[in-house]
Amino acid sequence: MTTPDIAPRRALAACAALLVGSLALTACGGAAGADDKDGKGGASGKTSTARITISAKDGSTSASINATGVKVSDGRLTDVRMTVSESGSAVPGAISGDGKSWKPKERLERGTKYRISATAKDGSGRTSAANSIFTTVSSDNSFIGTYTPDGGTTVGVGMPVSFTFDKAIGDKKAVQSHIRVTSSGGQEIVGHWFGAQRLDFRPETYWKAGSKVTMKISLDGVEGAKGVYGVQDKTVTFTVGRSQVSTVDAGTQTMTVVRDGKTVRTVPISAGSAQHTTYNGQMVISEKFTQTRMNGSTVGFGGEYDIADVPHAMRLTASGTFIHGNYWYSQGNPPFGREGTSHGCVGLADVRGAQGDTTAKWFYDHSLIGDVVVVKHSPDKTVAPDNGLNGWNMPWSEWTASSAS
Repeated sequence: MTTPDIAPRRALAACAALLVGSLALTACGGAAGADDKDGKGGASGKTSTARITISAKDGSTSASINATGVKVSDGRLTDVRMTVSESGSAVPGAISGDGKSWKPKERLERGTKYRISATAKDGSGRTSAANSIFTTVSSDNSFIGTYTPDGGTTVGVGMPVSFTFDKAIGDKKAVQSHIRVTSSGGQEIVGHWFGAQRLDFRPETYWKAGSKVTMKISLDGVEGAKGVYGVQDKTVTFTVGRSQVSTVDAGTQTMTVVRDGKTVRTVPISAGSAQHTTYNGQMVISEKFTQTRMNGSTVGFGGEYDIADVPHAMRLTASGTFIHGNYWYSQGNPPFGREGTSHGCVGLADVRGAQGDTTAKWFYDHSLIGDVVVVKHSPDKTVAPDNGLNGWNMPWSEWTASSAS
């Protein structure tokens, strides 16, 4: 009986072990792309040079809702998929024409978890991939500024740019420095803070008629307070219309309307009564209502009046001063222009239902949001600059001295 030849079998086993090891390395290495032909990193045996960058880092919890996107260097993006992690729903987006970037079509939601998977190819066709799971900045850790006027609108020469933030701002300088307001009229524009949540911008004098004003809001990622970041990044442009400044004389109970430097009409009015006087000062029309309800209990007058259909009403202060049509004045009062009978508003002759050719309708139809109504010769005080959009009542030296720029 012969002895078995053991040496060749050991050699065969060693070769098998090497082959298994080689397969294991190929399966676990992760460098090979989808188009690899030899299992060594591509057709030429090299790793793809395409480098994908996802702006929201994997695991981050304060990602931008505006700037999140994907870029690639030394290659072109071939596929990007973004989903909402909780629901799996797709987030629409588009790869740029040159294949270098991708971004969502719409702004992301705050406090939401997302997933991005992206692939790209380099010039030799080698593939690379990148993934990220992240959460956008939460509502608790972010702030938003509601602003007026809206983009694309035409406003009067007195309309300031006004931001109201939903969180108290601790670093006013940081926030103000990331909002830039410019005018085609070349006027210097300065911001002023009213407390910790309101920031207004205006020039020294009214805007130049016909100018265009641009707000560049670059607050995304700006820390407005400890651990609280901005999320807005946009540019807004509005147009200043013709100049109209109307002067109410509470002494003579008249209003003179001046448009582009020329008097177009003088009309009788009814200002506040001796018990409820009208504020003096420069007031800006901030809202317009064809009809609205006015209830005295909402502005501290108890049940003295509640009128469901006040016609042609335009707001002058946040505290409730309007210039509006008055159809009930003729009931026991002298003609308009003889006596002030209101609770502080400025009344114009009108009819019920906001119909007909009346003084109030004419003024309403010829007024813009942002037009100025100046009241003088009233026994009341001057309106506070932050009561409505009425910062024009603050001297320029005081306005600029309190700026955070």
